Amino acid sequence: MINMLEMLLNIVQLTPNWLKIIILSMLPVTELRGSIPFAISMQMNPWTTYVFAIFGNMIPVPILLLFFNYMEKHLFKHNILNNTYIKLIEHTRNKSSDKIEKYKELGLILFAAIPLPGTGAWTSSLIAYLFNLNFKKSFLCILLGILISGFVTTLMCLGFINILI
Repeated sequence: MINMLEMLLNIVQLTPNWLKIIILSMLPVTELRGSIPFAISMQMNPWTTYVFAIFGNMIPVPILLLFFNYMEKHLFKHNILNNTYIKLIEHTRNKSSDKIEKYKELGLILFAAIPLPGTGAWTSSLIAYLFNLNFKKSFLCILLGILISGFVTTLMCLGFINILI
């Protein structure tokens, strides 16, 4: 067990910083809201960090948008998911359809742009799926939201560092 832990630590130490940022940005827990402060704390250039964080955060988006639709088509068709889950999805779509129709793209952009945990690319992809939003528009709206969120997060980190100094 200790040898495995040492091996993992060696791998992490040998991994280039830009790749660490991309990987952290891809993860649903950290996304760019975690990777940008991490990179800036390691004295990396904030704007280079911003670019790598955006890139990494957007990698899962098309996969998620396609996966959720694929999952629904195949799992619902074969009755693998129980009726409770199907009713929950239908209830969510029906209950919020007026609000979603009204705010569609703007709502998705703003949701992805909020620099708080749970409001990033992963959750925005789920929202786009739940409300049957267009793939291309969803991708572009999530990208715009993530660009805004990354910019705000970077500025907040830089401001916090300046306050400390």
